[in-house]
Amino acid sequence: MRSLLLSRLSKLSSLRKLPVVLGVRFLSETPPCHILGAAPCGSNSRDGEIGRLVVSNYTESCWSTMTHVEKKVPMSLMTETGTIGASRGWVATLKDGVVCFQDDLIPSASDSEPKRISLPPLQTLPHCQTQLVTNVAMSSGSPDKDEDCILAVKFLGPQLSLCRPALGDKAEWFNIRVTDPGFFSSRVMYSKRDNMFSMAGSGGKITGSWDLEKHILVDTYFPFYPEFVQSHWDRLCKSCRSEHLVESPSGETFFVKWYTQRSIHRDINSGKALTERFLVFSVSNNKMYRHTRDIGDNCIFLSAKGEPFCLQASLYGLSRNCIYFVGRDDFGEVNIADDVIMAKKTRTSRAPYFIPPPS
Repeated sequence: MRSLLLSRLSKLSSLRKLPVVLGVRFLSETPPCHILGAAPCGSNSRDGEIGRLVVSNYTESCWSTMTHVEKKVPMSLMTETGTIGASRGWVATLKDGVVCFQDDLIPSASDSEPKRISLPPLQTLPHCQTQLVTNVAMSSGSPDKDEDCILAVKFLGPQLSLCRPALGDKAEWFNIRVTDPGFFSSRVMYSKRDNMFSMAGSGGKITGSWDLEKHILVDTYFPFYPEFVQSHWDRLCKSCRSEHLVESPSGETFFVKWYTQRSIHRDINSGKALTERFLVFSVSNNKMYRHTRDIGDNCIFLSAKGEPFCLQASLYGLSRNCIYFVGRDDFGEVNIADDVIMAKKTRTSRAPYFIPPPS
């Protein structure tokens, strides 16, 4: 197992080429969507309580319309602890030390024959824990068929665990101890460009990449931050911050800081974690973060528990140079150029995920 390099992974299929007629490119027929929840509709012997999936399909003209899908999903996935993360549309659950990866929340997937992959029991490294998870990431969208597909689970603390789900009974965990405390609460992402899993250390001062045999640590630095008045910096310092690495379809890497604050107003939003702002940095030469207000014809999708992803906006009829976000208590769209929240709705989500288009 140790001799198998992650570089052997089959290259992910690129976005399918769309036909061009009279110089006009058709938009993708499958837009990204946001999981809003599920409407209870009964029960069955396999899943217990079930509900009809409720989503919002994202296009430039409409991203907040609620759509009830005919697909039925287990209501257990809509609870606070029902899932531990998602990647490429597949959601992960953790029960009694066993991770299960399943396609139940993909609207186009079958509900009569859902794909559910139970992995071997987790192995906890000494002085580590495997109950609290920061997020999961995956190297391809076919964990049931692609034997080179690798799933990464990042636990709170030093442990990072990798597994090949498609190997079935031969699947096993490869556990890595991350020694730098700056990565203990970091989120993992898969880099198609580097064929490795990457994480940004706390504050973005160091970046690490791992595969089945090696790891690479790179000291990073910020040549400059945007200029804010002191009161603005003071407010950001009091905010909660999460940090995300995301890779564009062309291989460019962005580092995003997401700031939220608990509402103290005595209204319906009291106590909710609401989005304040984002800071976006482009990564140059894998070690220098430059603040940017222009990511070109790209849009970034960030969710509270899912692996982030980036799409070419013009292929999907989406707003360029923007961030679509779904937190635990709100969701919306932000223009990166001036950091203006163009639209935001307050809604507590138990499954705060975006489902990307099929790759």
